[in-house]
Amino acid sequence: MNIEILDTQSTIVAPATAAGGAVMMIRLSGNRAIEIADKLFRGRQTLCDAEGYTLHYGELIDSDGEFLDDVVVALFRAPRSYTGDDTVEFTIHGSEYIASRLMQLAIEHGARMATAGEFTRRAFLAGKLDLSRAEAVADIIASDSKWSHRVAAKQMRGDYAQLLSSLREELLRLCSLLELELDFSEEDVEFANRDTLSEMLGKIEYQLKKLISSFALGNAIKDGVLVAIVGEPNVGKSTLLNRLVEEQRAIVSDIAGTTRDTIEATRTIDGIRYRFIDTAGIHSTHNELEQMGIERTHKAIDMAHIVLHVASAEYPVFERINISEEQHYVRLINKVDKIDIASQHSDEPYLYISAKEGYGIDELISKLRTIISTPSYGGDDVYVTNIRHYDALRQALSALHDAEQSLRHNAPSDLLSEDLRQVLHHLGEITGEITSDDILHSIFSKFCIGK
Repeated sequence: MNIEILDTQSTIVAPATAAGGAVMMIRLSGNRAIEIADKLFRGRQTLCDAEGYTLHYGELIDSDGEFLDDVVVALFRAPRSYTGDDTVEFTIHGSEYIASRLMQLAIEHGARMATAGEFTRRAFLAGKLDLSRAEAVADIIASDSKWSHRVAAKQMRGDYAQLLSSLREELLRLCSLLELELDFSEEDVEFANRDTLSEMLGKIEYQLKKLISSFALGNAIKDGVLVAIVGEPNVGKSTLLNRLVEEQRAIVSDIAGTTRDTIEATRTIDGIRYRFIDTAGIHSTHNELEQMGIERTHKAIDMAHIVLHVASAEYPVFERINISEEQHYVRLINKVDKIDIASQHSDEPYLYISAKEGYGIDELISKLRTIISTPSYGGDDVYVTNIRHYDALRQALSALHDAEQSLRHNAPSDLLSEDLRQVLHHLGEITGEITSDDILHSIFSKFCIGK
């Protein structure tokens, strides 16, 4: 069925919780939600006569009036609901048959199945939340660590939207002053002092750059910090992976080249999820399978936030690998249980470890904590975690640079105002003041059904 993105008239139904638990929730929302729910529910009073924000205990009944289940119904009346529509939520026992039958009955009485993210999409279209907060709903559902949850919660709470809103308000004020000058162009009146305007653009530029620079860590926290474990064959990379995640995930062998593909395992440290990737050993080879594994190693290096470069204490040489300025690079000398480490210098730029015996692993974990400094996430800072927002912010900054250049060259007020309106346009794409059906479909199609 092809559902129009702006369809807000239909009454929709979908499970709001996953099947398999002791209870499930089925959600109805739309202008006929209460009417349809009354045909499925038998309680002390009809739902159409009940007040909003009330709970009702009763029976779910089949089309012939036969008992299906004991249920609790939550009733929300428009416009004071999540979607802005009348909404009814059935809490039923976690039977897939009961859930399926309830939705089938609702459809028979005039509802339709909700599409992915349609409840949240309606909340956005009803002005209940802006687009950045709507996207945060999906992020908070997907959050799997303390810090990914905290970042998503701040965004869903509106901290990010408020910051963008304050920037847009200031830009709108500046545009209004510049456009007011056009009405008095013959009188040569300046409503927007150019020195003050330059100062304000500098402050907005600072905020945009701060948001853009937060994306690297914000995205890492959302998706997990990617840590690539790389080095030549047989230096103990797989043993290190097993040690770091505290379980046997990779096959360990004295035979060089045992690992021919990437192996990923995760561990949560201080509320942040780390994604450790064991990679194939980097070396020259004519073996096609080994070459494929080495290609994947280089891809893992390119994607990693942190690269752990491992060498053996028996041959402590680090082959050159390409690391960008944005990545963190840590060199490890493994298998120190096979040498006398007392003779080594503590000021050398690498860590001594024994993945097999556990020596130096605490120091390595401390190093990871230092790189991803979690206390900084407890403050008021806002972090960008969404690639769509990151791209829009970069375009906004580019437009702002055009405005600053126009200001330096004493451009007319109308040209300067147009540059500022381009900044407003790109910021509006984030919050949803400026958007398109295609963008909305792309965003909400990634949501779960029932959210």
